[in-house]
Amino acid sequence: MLNININSIRYKKDFLINVILRNFFINFRYIKCSNNKNKKYKIIAIIRLRNEEDILSDTLDHLASIADAIVVFDDASIDNSVNIAKNHDSVIEVIVNKRWRRNQRSWEETANRRILLTRAKLYNPDWIFYSDADERFEGNIKGYLLNECPDSVSGIKISLFDAYITENDKKPYRPGDALYGFRRYFGIEQRDILMVWRNQPSVNYIMHDSREPQGIRGEIITKFYCQHYGKSLSIKQWEDTCSYYSDNFPAYSVKWEARKGKAIHNKSDFDTDLLEWDDVKTKGVLIN
Repeated sequence: MLNININSIRYKKDFLINVILRNFFINFRYIKCSNNKNKKYKIIAIIRLRNEEDILSDTLDHLASIADAIVVFDDASIDNSVNIAKNHDSVIEVIVNKRWRRNQRSWEETANRRILLTRAKLYNPDWIFYSDADERFEGNIKGYLLNECPDSVSGIKISLFDAYITENDKKPYRPGDALYGFRRYFGIEQRDILMVWRNQPSVNYIMHDSREPQGIRGEIITKFYCQHYGKSLSIKQWEDTCSYYSDNFPAYSVKWEARKGKAIHNKSDFDTDLLEWDDVKTKGVLIN
């Protein structure tokens, strides 16, 4: 009997329609930066962002310690993010989305990542590393990829933990601060997210609301750690994050609406104890 995955067909159809509409109605500007030498880059980092001028210099410096080059997708920022990105020594290309589309953000973000990945593949790197602007990594990722990773391994998941604002640690992030280690406490909830993969033709972002790409052929392992500051740069950022998900992602709206006004935590959003970084790495509880 022919086994047809109806959900997969529906996702691919919806995604194709979304991409076609974007190509007709949204203009992108591709900026090749002055330090782009079109040379062989073994590791390229890709990052999608919007209005991240406060943390972006630190983000790009951090990624430059992992990757040989960085490709940026700017999603219609109205701050100085594009200028910061295109003038960074490790950024070789900036893709500028000139029009913000509020509706269907889960498809928009997937489509943005697909465009970003397609551009990065043009440089033919050995490895591609995806990060969000508010993530900081621990471990010698570059050394492992270049010198230690077995040939059988095609993808690496990294264990991510959320940092939290607490009563005794609530100062806002200021530009120029180092974001790694900025907060003292983290939730024990551990998300193992596929962030690094070999550059294979089969790999792409296809599924709805997809942070991870699909199509990796080979072994996928879990290694390294990530501090995630998406909930903890400042009280204002927490409120902005709640509004963003509540307004743009119907599946998450009730949860994030209920979190408004609750930036300061004594437990995680999952009602578990908060731990310091060294402890949380050994006591993490894996969640989907």
